[in-house]
Amino acid sequence: MSFISRLEERARQIDSLLCVGLDAHPEDLPESSPENALLFCQELVAQTADVALAFKPNIAYFERFGGPGLEALRTLIESIPEEIPVILDAKRGDVSPTADAYAEAMFQTLGAQAVTINPYFGEDSITPYLENPEHGVFLVIKTSNPGSADIQNIPMISGQPIYQHLASLSRNWNQNNNIGLTVGATDPGAIRRVRTAAPTTWILSPGIDPDGNNLEKVLRAGIRTDGLGMMISISRGISQADNPGEAARNYVEKINLLRSKWSDTAPVKDRHNYYALASALFQHGCIQFGDFTIDNGVYSPIFIDLRILPSLPRLLFQVASAYQPLLESLTFDRLAVIPYTGLPIGTAVSLQGDYSMIYPRKEAQPGELESHIEGIFNPGERAVVIDDMATTGITKFAIIDNLRQQDVEVEDIVVLIDRESGANQKLVNSGYRLHAVFTLSKLCETLREQGHISADQEAEVLKFIQQTKSP
Repeated sequence: MSFISRLEERARQIDSLLCVGLDAHPEDLPESSPENALLFCQELVAQTADVALAFKPNIAYFERFGGPGLEALRTLIESIPEEIPVILDAKRGDVSPTADAYAEAMFQTLGAQAVTINPYFGEDSITPYLENPEHGVFLVIKTSNPGSADIQNIPMISGQPIYQHLASLSRNWNQNNNIGLTVGATDPGAIRRVRTAAPTTWILSPGIDPDGNNLEKVLRAGIRTDGLGMMISISRGISQADNPGEAARNYVEKINLLRSKWSDTAPVKDRHNYYALASALFQHGCIQFGDFTIDNGVYSPIFIDLRILPSLPRLLFQVASAYQPLLESLTFDRLAVIPYTGLPIGTAVSLQGDYSMIYPRKEAQPGELESHIEGIFNPGERAVVIDDMATTGITKFAIIDNLRQQDVEVEDIVVLIDRESGANQKLVNSGYRLHAVFTLSKLCETLREQGHISADQEAEVLKFIQQTKSP
């Protein structure tokens, strides 16, 4: 599993985007020593481990003690629970072979899973850190100090500031899905520019003010539509609180409240309509629970049949309405609808939103290319892919390849149900974004809350999701 995949898995598991900074400031220690720095940070870990997406120890506060300090840092990293990623805040930067030695020190000697790197030496200076997909790198492209503008904001010939240019370059460097970007929270505008340049890349953002006054602007600028992609780093706001554990949980609560406004976790603007749609899908037999045999003889406790939607025009209209809020936040020229079940849904979505629609034909006519696309389009346009469900993502990639052969660009895929069988991760890893009205687990949770299914039925489906999830 790549570092970013591991990070996203933990973010979903604990529903947190909080990175806890482990900065052993001298004034926070009863006496300045490596032993006290270690104990101080270990206590923070103990109080916040349940809500920490990652821990970020600052190497400077241990290096100052020389060899004993580095040994204390190694002990600290070793003592952090294995399931929690450790990002070593080192901001190293140099050319090989020095970079090779730095990488060995960070990952092998000290045992960190990720490290912050100064990328201003160029691609070859970060390559040694990227060779193992399990090791992550956060490129420090826009810092939070006032003097950062002296260099990082200098415009390129294209008009982009240097930091945004680096964000664009990082997409080509990120071959192993283990690159993130560090952008200071003091400049939400910079975060917005970086998000534009790198739509799916994780952003680590330190510098939230103690009262959290800039938290909303930072999240709004950088959060992805799936509710992920941002890691908010808090150090003194937690370590200097009377109760660090409570402070950390309060930050997570604030972050989650804000992210729910802009992510797909609540895609339908009217929550009543969201619940009503789930209930209608169940009542009309589109969602069934029981003992089913699906592909290759695999047992399933749930069966989803959206092929009957064309026979239920009111429900089809309701389904199409649920796509509209997701599409409103995206930039595209046309809908590209996947046959066959997606066609009636895509047509209804097109009519409601007045969107131009095309569709790649699965079967080629005699003498035609397999990539033939029905409808009017122009090379260089951008399409958003529409389908009924996402499972493994194989069909999505095939259609995207067809579109790209015709010089039609794709960044986003929108579906009614994400079956959580690996499609989202595969698409994200390839630079695409999946948006779903429902995840399968959220759909089951909603139906259980409405009394349509029991808690045991919900549990069976959740177990099934875990068993069938593609690697």
